[in-house]
Formats: sequence, structure tokens, C-alpha cells
Amino acid sequence: MMKLLRKHRHWLMIVIAILAIPFIFYFVQRPDYGAMRSDQFVRIYDRNVSMLEAQQMVRLFNLAQALGMSDFMQALTPGVQDPNQVYTQFVLNLLVLRHEATRLGIRPGASEVADVVRALPVFQSESGFDLHKFSDFVQNALAPNGLAEEHIEQLVRDELCLNQIKQLLGTGVSIPEAEINSDYQRAYDKLYVSLVRLRPDDFAREITITDEDVQKYYETHQAELKSEEKRKVDFVSLTLTDDQKKLTGKERIEVLQELSDRATDFTQALLEKDADFKQVAEKFHVPVRTTGEFTATNPDPQLNADPQLSAAAFKLSLKEPHSDPIQVADGFYILHLAGIVEARPLSIEEAKPKIVEAIKGSRARELMSTKGAEIARQLRQATQSGQALEATAQQAGVKVEKLPPFSVLEEGTEGRDKKPKEESPEMLTIKNAVAYLNPGEITDFLPAGDSGLIAVLGKREPSADATNSEKKAAFEKRLMNNKRQIVFYEWLRERQQAAGVQFAKG
Repeated sequence: MMKLLRKHRHWLMIVIAILAIPFIFYFVQRPDYGAMRSDQFVRIYDRNVSMLEAQQMVRLFNLAQALGMSDFMQALTPGVQDPNQVYTQFVLNLLVLRHEATRLGIRPGASEVADVVRALPVFQSESGFDLHKFSDFVQNALAPNGLAEEHIEQLVRDELCLNQIKQLLGTGVSIPEAEINSDYQRAYDKLYVSLVRLRPDDFAREITITDEDVQKYYETHQAELKSEEKRKVDFVSLTLTDDQKKLTGKERIEVLQELSDRATDFTQALLEKDADFKQVAEKFHVPVRTTGEFTATNPDPQLNADPQLSAAAFKLSLKEPHSDPIQVADGFYILHLAGIVEARPLSIEEAKPKIVEAIKGSRARELMSTKGAEIARQLRQATQSGQALEATAQQAGVKVEKLPPFSVLEEGTEGRDKKPKEESPEMLTIKNAVAYLNPGEITDFLPAGDSGLIAVLGKREPSADATNSEKKAAFEKRLMNNKRQIVFYEWLRERQQAAGVQFAKG
């Protein structure tokens, strides 16, 4: 494990450990999401985990979110953004955590669990733990979702186990003083950087696409060249009235709970034999609205209340035409599949605009990369021989853009505990590339989103806080915490592998 850390020191210490760690790369196994309708969710530790058990653990994820247990959730869903992957990784890693806690003999006591529960921010008032808030949460947040007090205790127990495991793993983590000094300097040095930007559109006009090119692409990608599937749905909405939307606090929760109960009763009625959506709606005295035909990329305007409505429409099938209640900001929607226009293969003439765009984009990016590599070589040679950067760039037909001075680690200005500012993907790419350059050095061509760039480090200036002991101590603490995080995620990845995870197949 420590060999892995030393091997990647340059990017771990400054760029990854300090800025943002996309830990998703630790968890490379991808489940078959198309198989999630099967009864078996996953096989782990030589036992099957049913969909019912997995769904209960997803409820725990939502409960952890409501309790504000963000560190716990992030630890078990490292770097994951996609909702399906978030839930899947949470379930999987929670199973791993519980197994490992038992194996290591970690058993938090009842009093320890109770102390943490009483300290949760959601249950606090000015005088400390508020029993009324706790009881209100149990009644209005837990009970409607099939949860109870013991599930809060269960989550807290899991978090205590997680913290003990992290503490055990982090015991032997250390960073040499010389490395801390070097990384601190590189993190806060003021950098003066110039950029050369290249965009695919700059090369698109040089590209000629023939009918033969279109024909070859069509023959190779014919299976992918289809029209978009279209859907049409009937739906009812059980939402707050204009006056009810003004309600806050407990009053609003009570009205939403009534709507939730009504939506649940509606969907239960749809489960009856030969139930008809419009007849059920008439029985509940709610109007049925119908969309026009729409695609996944161009939803019907009537479903614009929430993006999940259109997504839910494309999960319906002829066998399961009704959705569960879908909660939006002001209530609930229930959808019924009214029609499907299946995707069909496109003729070559229909597909030609897409084909031309795809070929042109691919070739433009290739030209950009080739030209970018050549320009980077020219700039490097010219500056090494003493020529001016701007003159060389002008000869190459590109412009030089000077960025405002920056540091690899830049902090926000709000609050007492200053945290690193959120950076754009492009800025992170630049900082990754120049962090270890010396003045006058030039990067290779760097892909950055759909475009690319070449960065030149003009000079470094020592930070005004180079001798600030308090700031350096905070930096060292952050560095140590991130290094411990890396150790934990490597351990979690290894424990996943040891668990023998096998996702259900369709």
C-alpha cells in the first residue's frame, strides 16, 4: 500500500491530496444496472443479498443524508456522482464495513452510540439535545419511510465502526518534514502562467468529408444510428395549492404527508386486478393530463416540474405501466404509460447529418492534438534558444493568453476555517500540469474538455505566508488527512475484492 503512495507522490501530494480526489477510480467494478429488477442484487461473502435488503440499505442512505452524516456518506461513496452508482456503492461498502467491523471485533457500546445520537446537529436546539425535535423526526421522517429509532442507532454504530477502522489504518501514516516543506512551498508559490489554447472548431474548416466517408461510417455504426424512442404518458399530480405552498415547518410537513398518503393509496388502487388509470383517477377526484410524444433528450413541457419525471417515464414498460409516487418539490406525480414509439434504424440519408458531425468532430480533435504537440515542441525549442514566446506563437499562428497569477492551493475568504476554493476542470488541469515545472518550462499539449491547451510557467514568487507557522500547520494537517484518506480507500478497495462481489446478471 505504501509503495503505491510513494509511486504517485508528485500528483498525490500537491494536486490530488490537496485539491480534489476523484476516488471513483478505486472502484472499477461496474454492476449490471440493467439487471436491477431481478430479486438478487449482489452476491458477497458467499451469500446472496436480495433487492429487498438492498432497498432497505438505500433507505439508510437517505436517512444518513437527512441526519447530516455527510462524512460517513462520502466515505462509503467515494467520488461517485451518478445516483445509481451512489446507492450501489453505499450498499456494497456498508456490507463490507459491517463484515470487517465484526472481523476486527469492533463493537461500539450502547452508551457511546447514545452520546453520538444526542449530539447530532438535527436534534439540537439552543439548550442542546431537543427530545421534541427527536420525536418529531421519528414520527414525520422515519415512520412514513418504514424506519424507526433503531435505524438511527444502527447508522451511528456504523459510523463509529468506520471511524475506528480509519484510526487503525492511519496509525502508521507519516510524512517527512522535508517533503512537507517542499510541498507547502509549491502549494502556495505565486505562479505566473501563459496559455496557448486550441479548439476543434479552429480545424473543422480544413476537413472535407466525402460520400465514401459517410458510407463507411454508416456501415460500421449502423446499429447505433437509430431514431430516438418516444414516449407518451398520462399522469396525475397531487401537489400543494398556491396557499399551501406558503406554509413552512411542521404545517408544510403535515400537508405533504397527507399528499404522500393519498399518492400511496392511489398506487395501491392501481395494483388491483384490471385497474384502469383513468378510472382510479376519477375515483380519487384528480384530473388526468396527457403529454404529447416526447424523447429522453426533449421532455414534454408538462413534465418540467422535475427532471426525474421524464426519466421515470422511460423506465415504464407495457408489463409495468404505472410509476410509484414521484416526489417533487411541492408534492407527488404518478405516471401511466400511454404509448411507445420504438426507436428504429435510420436510413443513410436520415443519419447523414449526425454522421458528418461525428466524423468532423473526431478528425478535428485528431488535428488539434497533432497540431498541439507540434506547437508545444516549437515553443520549447524556441524558448530554449532565447526567442520570445509571443513571437514564436505568432509564427505558429496561435495567440498567447496570460492568466492572472495564482497558487496551486487557493483558499476561500469566507469563514474562520478557510477551505480550498472550488476550481473549474480546466484550472485543475493547468495546476496539475505546472505544479512541478520550473520557470521557463512548457507543458506538453493538454486535452481539456473538448479543447486543449499548452501552459508555460513564466515565474514563481514565494508566498507572503512562506513562514506562517499557523498556516503551515493547517497545511500539514490537511496533507496528513488526505494521505490517511488514500490509505482508507485503498483498504476499502482491497476489502471489496476479498469479499468476492458478484453482481446479478440479466
